[in-house]
Amino acid sequence: MSAVPQPRTDAEPLDQAAERPAASGGARRSLAFALPAGAVGAGLALLAASRTWAQGTAVLAQGELPRSVTGGDVTGVPGALAVVGLAALVAVFAVRRAGRITVAALLALSGLGIVVAAVLGNADTSALREKASTAVGLSGTDVHHVTHTGWPWVAAAGGLLLLTAGVLALLHGRHWPAMSGKYERAPGGARGPRRAAAPPDLDRPEEIWKSLDRGEDPTR
Repeated sequence: MSAVPQPRTDAEPLDQAAERPAASGGARRSLAFALPAGAVGAGLALLAASRTWAQGTAVLAQGELPRSVTGGDVTGVPGALAVVGLAALVAVFAVRRAGRITVAALLALSGLGIVVAAVLGNADTSALREKASTAVGLSGTDVHHVTHTGWPWVAAAGGLLLLTAGVLALLHGRHWPAMSGKYERAPGGARGPRRAAAPPDLDRPEEIWKSLDRGEDPTR
């Protein structure tokens, strides 16, 4: 009887070796999209927060008084979360393992919060009525001819980009590179580059013995 051929035992390592370049390629592509997407998203949210979101007129006995409110007047959430998201985007490269997952989740939640706040703020007229009441000097002043601009949706788009960057960081962040470790904390607490040990003074015998104890050649 002929022997039954046995399956190759090296198939699994070959498969793992083939998957490694694919994973590396996916990590590079996700990083190439997440980094600019997060930066652009935070910039859009900050820009939209400073622009006019709604306009209207308060009716007075003498006529009409036009009023307008910015995104910061309506809600301060998009601007604040944009700063948090931008900081998380930078910090994701400074941490590893569980810390990177935590920062990536914070990045995604910042984007989600911006989207929700922008959508809710698009229909909010309370800030406009409050500004009209302040200008008129009467509480509860009504505002007519209210119009909304497209800036809330710009903020929502920025939040969506931040959310996408956070999700990519959660899925592929473990394969992304981290900041170089060539800078370490010095004994005094300051950060600085690693410095090579000073060569021993050959005129001092105690220095020669110390270098020999460390396994170093004092003559080099």
